[in-house]
Amino acid sequence: MDVFKLLIPEVILFLAACALLMLGGSAGTRARKIAPAVALIALLVALVAAVFASPTGQIDRTGALAVTEMSAYVKAISIGVSILFVLLAWPTSASGDSNRSIHFSTETSEYFALLLLAVAGMCVVGAANSLPTLFLGIELSSIPTYIMVTMSRPQQQAQEAGVKYFFLGAAAAAILLLGMAYLFGVTGEMRLDRIADAVRGMTVGHVPALLTLAGVLLIVGLLFKLAAAPLHFYVGDVYQGAATPVTAAISYIPKVSGTIALLKILDALGGSGGGAWQGAGMLDPKLIKLLVIVAVLTMTVGNVLALLQYNVKRVLAYSSVAHSGYILVGIASMALLAPGPRAEAMGAVAFYLLAYGIMNTAAFGVLMMLPGAAREPALSAETYDDIQGIARRRPWPALAMTLCCLSLIGVPATIGFFGKLYIVRPAIGSGDTQLLWLAVLTMINAVISAAYYLKIVATMWTLPEPEHRNHATPPSERPLPVVIAVGLSAAATLVFGIVLPLAGALYHKATTLTIALGR
Repeated sequence: MDVFKLLIPEVILFLAACALLMLGGSAGTRARKIAPAVALIALLVALVAAVFASPTGQIDRTGALAVTEMSAYVKAISIGVSILFVLLAWPTSASGDSNRSIHFSTETSEYFALLLLAVAGMCVVGAANSLPTLFLGIELSSIPTYIMVTMSRPQQQAQEAGVKYFFLGAAAAAILLLGMAYLFGVTGEMRLDRIADAVRGMTVGHVPALLTLAGVLLIVGLLFKLAAAPLHFYVGDVYQGAATPVTAAISYIPKVSGTIALLKILDALGGSGGGAWQGAGMLDPKLIKLLVIVAVLTMTVGNVLALLQYNVKRVLAYSSVAHSGYILVGIASMALLAPGPRAEAMGAVAFYLLAYGIMNTAAFGVLMMLPGAAREPALSAETYDDIQGIARRRPWPALAMTLCCLSLIGVPATIGFFGKLYIVRPAIGSGDTQLLWLAVLTMINAVISAAYYLKIVATMWTLPEPEHRNHATPPSERPLPVVIAVGLSAAATLVFGIVLPLAGALYHKATTLTIALGR
C-alpha cells in the first residue's frame, strides 16, 4: 500500500509543523497568537484521521510500516492527550509570547511546531515495522522535547535541564542503535516481523548470546525513554527545570514511545506468533528476569525518592518514574503469561498509558492555575509552600488536584483505580508465584505512593496559608485554555472511574490489540 495512506495523521502533523516553522519567521505578534490555534486544529484533524481514516491491517510495499489496531490506538491516545498539552501551553500575554508558566520569547510558533513533531514521532513508533523506522520514530518523539525544555523559559536551570536531557538522551540513543545493530547482525533482517520469524526458526534452548546482548542493549536504551530505574537520574532536575507545560509533555511523550517500542522489540525477540513470548520458547529467561527486576526497582525507587522531595514538580517527576514501573509490571507479566492472560496484560498496559496521560496532565495543569510565592523561577505554583492552604481561596483547583492525586494513588471511582486493577489482575489470576509477588509489590508501592500524594492534598486543604504570602495580591489570571484542559482531564478521570461500562469497554477493546501485523 502507498506509504502516505498509512501515515495520514503523521503527514497532517508534519505539514502543520512546517507551516508553523514558516510562520515563526514573522516578527509580528499576530503570528505568535495564531500558532496555538494552528497546532490545535492540526491535532483535531489528525485525531479524526487516526480514528476514522487509518486502514488497519495494512503494510506498505517496503514493510517498514504496518498499521494495526494497536498503532491506530496509539495514534488516537497520543494525539488526544497532546491536545491537552497545547491547551496548557497556550499563550495568554498580549504579545503572544508567554503565559504564567512558560515563556516562548519570539519562538512561540517554533515551540508548537516541535510539539507537533514529537506527537508525530509517537505515531510513527506505533506504525513502525522495521528497526530504522522504529529508531527514527523514537528520536523524532524525543529530540524536539530536548529543545522544548531549553526554550521553555529564560532561566539558567531550564537551559541546564535541556543540556542534561540532550546528552543523556544521545547516550541512550547510541545504546539503542547498537542493540539494533546486533539484532540485525544475528538475524540478518531489518523488518520486525521477519526478525520474529528468524528468531522462531532458531533451535529452542540455543538462543545465540549476541541475541541476548542485543535484547539487553535495546531494553537499556528504551528504559531511558521510560525514565525507569536505574536510568531515571535525570528526571528530577529536568522536570523541575522545564516550564510546567513542558514537564507535562515530557512526562508522557517519551513514555508512550518507549513503551510501544519496547513491546515491539520484545515481540520480535520472542519470535511471537500470537502466543506468549515464553510460550514461543525464544525470549531469553534472562531478559524476562531483567524486566521483572527493573519493574520492581523502578516502582520502589520512584516512590521512595518522591517521598523525599520538597518541590511538587519533583514529586510528580519521581512519581512518573513509579508509574513507569507499573507499566513495566504489565510488560513483565506479558512475558510470563499464557496467550489468554497475556492479552489481558496487553490491554492493561494500553489502558494505563491513556489513564496516566489524563490524570497526570490535570495535576500539572492545576499547578499552572495557582500562583507562585515568588516570581522566579516561575509565576505559577511549584513548591509545597506555593500550594499551602490554597483551597481556602481556590477550592476548585484544589478539588481537581485532589481528584488527580487520588486517581494517581489508585483510589476507587477514578480511572487510576482501574489502571492499577487491570495491571495486577492477570498476575494475580495466573497462579505463578513470581507474578503473584510482582502484583503484591505493586500494591505495596501504590500504598507508599499514597504518602506523598496525600501530603499534597493535606497541604492544600488542612494547613493555613503562610504568613508571608501577600494576601493583597489580586487573584491570578485563570486562562481559559488551561481551565479547559484541567476540566477535561478531571472529568475524564472521574467519568472513567464511575461509569464502569465505559472503562470496561475501553479495556476490552485494548485486550484485542495486537502488537504486530498478523500477531
